[in-house]
Amino acid sequence: MIPLQNASDTPPLGAEGEEGHTDPSPCVLGYIPVIYYSILLGLGLPVNILTAVALSKLASRTKKSSYCYLLALTTSDILTQIFIIFVGFILQTAILHRKVPNAFIHMVSVLEFSSNHASIWITVILTVDRYIALCHPLQYRSLSYPERTRKVIMTVFLSSFVTGIPFYWWSDIWRDPRAPGLMDRFLKWVHCFIIYFIPCTIFLLTNTVIVLRLRRKSESKRYRVRIGKTTAILMSITTVFAVLWAPRTIVIIIHMYVSSVHKDWRVHLALDIGNMLALLNTAVNFFLYCFVSRRFRDMVREILGMQRPCRMVEGKKSHSDFSDSLKPAEIPQATVI
Repeated sequence: MIPLQNASDTPPLGAEGEEGHTDPSPCVLGYIPVIYYSILLGLGLPVNILTAVALSKLASRTKKSSYCYLLALTTSDILTQIFIIFVGFILQTAILHRKVPNAFIHMVSVLEFSSNHASIWITVILTVDRYIALCHPLQYRSLSYPERTRKVIMTVFLSSFVTGIPFYWWSDIWRDPRAPGLMDRFLKWVHCFIIYFIPCTIFLLTNTVIVLRLRRKSESKRYRVRIGKTTAILMSITTVFAVLWAPRTIVIIIHMYVSSVHKDWRVHLALDIGNMLALLNTAVNFFLYCFVSRRFRDMVREILGMQRPCRMVEGKKSHSDFSDSLKPAEIPQATVI
C-alpha cells in the first residue's frame, strides 16, 4: 500500500509519560492531498477507462501483442487508482477516518500492493517485449503472439497478487510511533526492490542495449537509423516512472534509518509529496499515447463520436502505429520503429 494517511490518532492526555507515546508529526499540506487525489481520481479514472476501451478495440482489430500489453497496463493503473486513491485514501482515510476493522485495512493493503506491482511489472514485460522486437526480430515472431501474450499477462497479475499477500502485515508508518522493527524493514526493503530498484535496473539495461544496437546499425549503414515513435514512448514511460517514483523510494529509506514519518514533519511532508508524484504516474500514459499514435487518436475520436469508424488494414504500413513497429519485415528500413 502507498501510505497516504495524513491523520493520526492523538493519544490521551498524559499517555506520553505513561506509555512513551509522542505527538504525531503534523500534516503541513493540510487539505491539499485530499483535493489533489480527488482531482487525480476524477480526471485520471475516466481517462484511463477511455484508454482501455480504445486499446481493447485496437487489440481486437489488429491482433497485436503490443496493444494487449498496453491494455493490461491501463487496467492495472485503473485498479491502482481504485484501491489506493479511492478506497485507501479518500474512502478509508478522508471519509471514514480509518474507523474500520483492522482486518479490512490489511486486506485493502494486499489489494493496493497487488495492483501496484501489476502496473509496474506489466511495464517491465512490455519493455522486454520491445527489446526482443528490436534486437532479436527473427525470434520475435515466434515468441510474441496473442495467445502467449495473454498467458504472460495472466501470470503477471497472479504473481502480483501473490507478492502482495505478505504486505498484509505492512505497518502504518503514519500512526506507528515505534522505530521500524526487523519485519517492518524487511517488508519495506522488499517493497523498494519490487517496485523500484529491480524494474529500474531492467529499464536501464534494456534501453541502453536498444540505443547501442541502433547506433551500431547507424554506423554500419550509409543512412542514419533513428529511434522510432514506439521505442521513444516506451523509453518515455520508463523514464517518467523512474523520476516520479524516486522521491517516495528515498523517503521510505530515510524513514527506516534517519527519522520516522510519525516524529519528523519534514519526512511527513516529503512522503506526502512523494506519494502524490508516484500516483501521478497512473494518469499520464493517455497523453503519451495521444501524442505519439495517430491510430490511437483516431480510435479515441471514434469512441467519442467525433469521426466515422476507421478501418484497420492489416497490410498497410503506418508510422504512427504502436504495433506495426513490431513487424520484423519493417526493421531493415531506414527508420526502426
